[in-house]
Amino acid sequence: MENTLIREEQITRRQFLTTVGKIGGSAALFSVMGTLGLLSPETMKAAAYTPPSGGDLTLSGRSGKKIIILGAGIAGMTAAYELGGAGYDCTILEARARAGGRAWTVRRGTTVTEIGGVKQVARFDNGLYFNAGPMRIPQFHVTLEYARKFGVAIEPFNNVNESGYYYNENVGELSGVKVPKRQAKADVKGYVSEMLAKAVNQKALDLPLTSEEKAKLVAFLKSEGDLNADLFYKGSERAGYIEEPGGKLDAGVRKDPFSLKAIINSGFGQFFSSEYSYDQQMMMFHPVGGMDMIAKAFEKKVSDRIQFHAEVQEIIQSTDGVRVKYKDLNSGALKEVTGDYCICTIPLSVLKEIKANFSAEMATAISKISYASAGKIGLQFKRRFWEEDEHIFGGNTLTNMDISSIYYPPTDYFAKKGLLLGYYAFGANADKLGKMTVAQREDYALSQGAKIHPQYFKEFEASFSVDWKKIKYNLGGWVAYTADDRKTYYPTLCKPDGRIYLAGEHISYITAWQAGAIESARKVVTELHERVMKE
Repeated sequence: MENTLIREEQITRRQFLTTVGKIGGSAALFSVMGTLGLLSPETMKAAAYTPPSGGDLTLSGRSGKKIIILGAGIAGMTAAYELGGAGYDCTILEARARAGGRAWTVRRGTTVTEIGGVKQVARFDNGLYFNAGPMRIPQFHVTLEYARKFGVAIEPFNNVNESGYYYNENVGELSGVKVPKRQAKADVKGYVSEMLAKAVNQKALDLPLTSEEKAKLVAFLKSEGDLNADLFYKGSERAGYIEEPGGKLDAGVRKDPFSLKAIINSGFGQFFSSEYSYDQQMMMFHPVGGMDMIAKAFEKKVSDRIQFHAEVQEIIQSTDGVRVKYKDLNSGALKEVTGDYCICTIPLSVLKEIKANFSAEMATAISKISYASAGKIGLQFKRRFWEEDEHIFGGNTLTNMDISSIYYPPTDYFAKKGLLLGYYAFGANADKLGKMTVAQREDYALSQGAKIHPQYFKEFEASFSVDWKKIKYNLGGWVAYTADDRKTYYPTLCKPDGRIYLAGEHISYITAWQAGAIESARKVVTELHERVMKE
């Protein structure tokens, strides 16, 4: 790595800044550009400002057209709410007994039977819960605008906590060592800054910078990496203390840095980008009492338009309207509803198995799209040992083990009991866990988690797990478009197919987020209303 960083080659200023951005993220990039005087004060202000998303949706004119909405998830209820305000007669068909779709909060008494699995009943204590689907909201998502409008109380979700750990196995010297995030980050930034600063000073990088600009860059790297006067990284207070400083003569004992070889082989640096990506900022929010509080608020607004236990069997459209046949899961009777238009928010993974007279182009597009594997497990403990023993209040621990991550509850600090997210797994890891029985998932989550927190087995009380590919009416965590899908099939999915419009997180560039469902529904509602007003 050292040789790669300091080899003599000519690079442009843009290439250099791109390298800084990859290593340190956007914050480091803008800091360097500011240090070098490449950004004006106005540009710096603009870069720090993100305009809010959303706002009230205004539909000019009123219509009495009848709209059939398939699915009472966030997208379906958004569509019904907005169309209702413009006089449309909406009927929502929902197969489940509840609204919200994947915006699902598991509490005491919650039940689910996965496809091919056994019935689970949540045994959590009253007041404890975990969000099986979405669990956090970025500050700039339109979701918060609806929470404000509906009076849903929100509170902080501290997404990143430097007191959490990185724990990897089979990575050399640091295998099986739980390292506080702050320590890993201090060492990675320190060593990388040292190498870059020395490379600049030794003219190993032929940068298109003046001597003064290079001096500014080295000063930035010295500060960023907490380097000494000779540009060596010898450890940093940022890494934390073996013994915390205290009163009078107690200066504390700082942690020594890990070796460069150990920190590179650890793979910890691979976690960094996930913690400062655009939609994973440090401070996020969630509703007080569970994510489904937003879904419940939507439901109150459109409850008179929802028919629960209505499983769609067939979608039939003509030049005059749309007919939807559905099964009443309470009585077993086959029923039918008719309308002028249909907004279908059913996940494509489910929709592809429903009989419908879509155009050949739309049917092909629906059939070609895959959904992501994702799984979670909630673990209740009789003591909040992560707080009491290890001073971790919210945030997460990341690992290369199959469980992938542990999320600590961002609420009810100092309470006696607590419920943490024992794993949030994706891809192959999720598939591996999903194939296990419910009891096996619990055992696996406890055995791997105990490598990080030995208190697991002694303090454990109850669990509830979800494999989204086995959840009926979802069959996946969220849509998983490839770049080719976006070019070939996505444009078709975004267009109305006769009198049928698709909506949901899968009809957005904000997939896996409630905001994607809301934004897509708002687009469809606007397009449909404009069409009706021209008729």
